[in-house]
Amino acid sequence: MMRALAVFLIGCGSPSNEAGETGASAPPADQEPVCEEASEVTCVDDLILDLSLHNDAVSAGSVRTTVSGSDFLTDIDATAGGYSNATQNPWVYLRFTDDGAEKVELDDEAALESMDWDLAARRFIIRLNGGSSGPSCVGAATILESSYDALTAIPEGLSYGTDDYYTPDCTLINDSSGLPDSPQVVLGSWWTYPGCVATSGYPHLIQTADGRVLKMVVEAYYATGQETCNDAGIPGEGSANLSIRWTWMQ
Repeated sequence: MMRALAVFLIGCGSPSNEAGETGASAPPADQEPVCEEASEVTCVDDLILDLSLHNDAVSAGSVRTTVSGSDFLTDIDATAGGYSNATQNPWVYLRFTDDGAEKVELDDEAALESMDWDLAARRFIIRLNGGSSGPSCVGAATILESSYDALTAIPEGLSYGTDDYYTPDCTLINDSSGLPDSPQVVLGSWWTYPGCVATSGYPHLIQTADGRVLKMVVEAYYATGQETCNDAGIPGEGSANLSIRWTWMQ
């Protein structure tokens, strides 16, 4: 099962990130923000019910970032108490900074009015702060015909989509996984399901509200055994311990 969003051909080019050993780069002087004020999220009542959002707790899940060459490696504890208890636990929120990704201490309903976060995770679902998921304008494009390492320049004319998983009458649009309450998020193609949560290896370009762009790939869902899942469809150990590799492109 594959949820491919769009295909973009990657042209030749030199890396636009000049972070060296830190993975970060200064924003271009002429960088224009995509949005500066929060917008109203539609279908809020349905969203709270469909995604089991909470207003009485902040996720206990940790967000830890280390540096690997010119990349950041961010580990996200999206376990949420385990698969059967996930709906009883809040999402973990983070933002991307020049020093790495850091956790944002928000409860789910407060996050629906906040531009302070960029990405939220719980189990295998990754939301971005925009569209159906939040009041900001964080968007993404999935690059199907490239690898993370080969993606060294932002394709010309690239457009970024935001989470869009509600119909006009607020009916939830599920992804093609067949799992209940699994919305069709813009980053849904990071995983496939051959009997376990396998990583697709597709790189994603994410545009934040200030107009900057980073590239990201989800390298692991399991604490151990991700390769076994990818190669043989056998689940690893320690599910929902997400590991993402990313770096600023501009």
